[in-house]
This record gives sequence, structure tokens and C-alpha cells, in this order.
Amino acid sequence: MPLHGPEHAADPQRSYELLRRQGPVGVAEISPGVLVHLVTDYQAALSLLTDTETWTKDTRNWLPQVPESSPIRPLVEWRPSLLFADGEEHAHLRKVITDSFSLLDPNDVRVVTFRFADKLLQDFADTGTVDLVSQYAQQLPLMVFNALFGMEDEHGPRLVGALAAMMDTAPERKASGAQVFGAYLQTLYQTKAAKRGHDLTSWFIDHPNGLNPEEVMNQIIIIFGAGNEPTANLIANTCVRMLSDDRYFGTLTTGSLPVQHAIDEALWHDSPLANYSFHFPKEDITFQGTRIPAHSPVMVSYAAANTCPHSGVPADGYRSGTKAHLAFAAGPHACPARDLALLIATAAIERLASYLPDIELAVAPDQLTYRDGPVHRTLTSLPARFTPLTPDAKGITPWSRSSTGPETAAGASSTAGDRVSVTTS
Repeated sequence: MPLHGPEHAADPQRSYELLRRQGPVGVAEISPGVLVHLVTDYQAALSLLTDTETWTKDTRNWLPQVPESSPIRPLVEWRPSLLFADGEEHAHLRKVITDSFSLLDPNDVRVVTFRFADKLLQDFADTGTVDLVSQYAQQLPLMVFNALFGMEDEHGPRLVGALAAMMDTAPERKASGAQVFGAYLQTLYQTKAAKRGHDLTSWFIDHPNGLNPEEVMNQIIIIFGAGNEPTANLIANTCVRMLSDDRYFGTLTTGSLPVQHAIDEALWHDSPLANYSFHFPKEDITFQGTRIPAHSPVMVSYAAANTCPHSGVPADGYRSGTKAHLAFAAGPHACPARDLALLIATAAIERLASYLPDIELAVAPDQLTYRDGPVHRTLTSLPARFTPLTPDAKGITPWSRSSTGPETAAGASSTAGDRVSVTTS
């Protein structure tokens, strides 16, 4: 069953339903000629994700079978990072990330997110129209990450442009984006190695586990890669739900259900990271009735598992407060940035709603299209319209809330190094 091409992009649930006919584990093609076993059953996925004895995350034995030109290759290329590590090595690397994330003050992260949301809103709030994907959701998480890792605001657009180019299908643009991103990472590391600040990069460098420069860089790469697009997708997919679901009355602010409910629903029904979690059996095994040779790739379909008929989810679909979805995986490799991603997404949508309460979709929901690919559930665009705001409008606007106002005084200044304060607990 192909997980690429226009048919899958248009109706992924059809692909998952066909795969379920093969059993809890089916065979899927994730790019031309690259086959994997795909877990579509909720309980089977949970079993795999929590079993560290049977499986390894190391891709190197399988990697020679993935063509260099395959679009999946960059996502499975082995690095000395927690994503591809097992056991003590994984715990050693993961602790650096979780300890550093714990030093982020949630209130300050919200303030930083609000500040960059205001900057983006200033670019389109007076026009009455916006593509919420390209003009908002895809830019905001990277601008926030740029700040949290300790870089000056001026580097944010450079980072946004680099990662956008890396997602392009044109080889020249993709290569150019990779070059710019590499230069950005070098500047980031060299800046913080020379002068520490209250930021994630400095905390990675100074962590007692003593990562070397290569390890620090690779953990940063993984966070940018694994954290950015899913967070952007979560923002966009939640906006779609809030602007098209009658329970929200078609707007972001007049519905009876809260933003958090919409986020939960998006995570259950439209997982922003649809399929991933590559695992490889250490030896030949039979898993859920399927014979899988040693070192063969097995992926988890979060999207299929969450919508699996046996996932134990209420039939009425009301899941607010239920966090048992697998959108952030589970087990020892569960996403360490879950709370950060949810915080950024919630703040982004709240800020949008506070300024543009009458925003609505500019096209019918069934006209929205998604980018082709087996891993991410990414909208190509999300056109919306609203009553324009002007800088001189009465009340609070994106222009009246400046980065030097009282709202940002809690530690989110515009200079690197004191942008994110350290909690004292």
C-alpha cells in the first residue's frame, strides 16, 4: 500500500483502512521501491513503542537499502542523536534535552510566542486575507525555537527560509537550504560556545553529561527537524478544525468548545506527524502474527493507530482531556518536547483569535489539499479571511503590543541571552 502520491495525500484514512485488512501490521511503500512494515493497530503500536528489548532504533543496517535520492533518506540518515540511540546511550542524550527543557519557564515561552505571533500578524492583519500555513503556522515555531536556542531575532527569517528550501522538491533549492541551515547551526554553536546565555544551546553545552560539540549539534538538529514541522502542522490542523467544525460555530472565538479541545481533536484525528518511529528487530521475530526479519524497518502509524476501531476511544469522538493518543509516540522515545509544542500551538491560536475573532475559511474545507508524503500531515495552504485591522485601530492590536511593552517584561527581551529565564525550582 503506497503512503505517497496524490491518492494517499487526499485520503490517508483510505490507505490505513486498506492496510488494516492485512492485520495489525501491514506492508507499505513509503517512497518508490522502499518498503516497510507499518503498525496500524493502537495496542500493537503501544506494545512496540514500549518494548526496548526486541527493537533497536539504529538505522545503519537498513540504510544501504534506501536510495540516496529517496525523499525519505534525510529522515532516516543515522546521526549520533537520541532519535537513533538505544539503552544507556539514549538515556544519556535524552537527559540533556529533558533537563534543559525543564529550565524553560512556561510563562516566558508563552510571552516569546506571543511576541513573534504579533510580528507575523503585523504583516497581514491589515489585508483581510491570509494563508495561515505559509504566513503564520510554518514560520512561528521556528522563530520561537530560534529565540529559545539563544539566537538574535534577525536570524529567525534566515532559519525559516533555510528549512522551507530544504522541503522543496527542486534539488538545487534543497541543497541551498541545507547549506544555509548548516551555516546557521555553526553560527549558533560558535556564538554560545564563546558566550553562554540563559538558553537551550548553552544548557546543552554545560550539561553535566558532557556532550561533545558534534553531539550538541546533532541534538539541536533533531529538535529543529522533529519539533518544527509537527508543531506547525498542529497549529494549522487545529485551525482547520476550529474553522470548519459546527461545534465551534465556524470561528475561533465564538464556539462553545475551547482551543485545547480542538488541539486534542486534531491530535487524535489528524496527527501532525502521521507515520514515523522507525524500529528494527534485533533478530528474526514474529510480531502480531507477522514474520519480520532482523533489521527490517517497522514504522508506527500514529494516524492509523489513533483512529483504529480498537483504540478504546469513545464513539462520540469527544476526547477533551483524554491524552492517550499516540501523536507524540509513547515509551522511552516519546517526544521530549510535547509540553513545549502544545504550549506554542495553544499560544499561537489564542493570539490569532484575540486579534481576528471573525476569521473564517476562504474556501470550502473539502477544497483544502495536503502535501504528498508518508510522514507529515501538512496542508499546502490554509486561506482565510477576516475584517482587516489597522495600526491606528482602537483597542489592542498587534502593533500596540510592542516587544518593549509590559507584557514581555517577564524575561523575554529582544536580546539573546536573557530572552528565556531559568526557573528557580
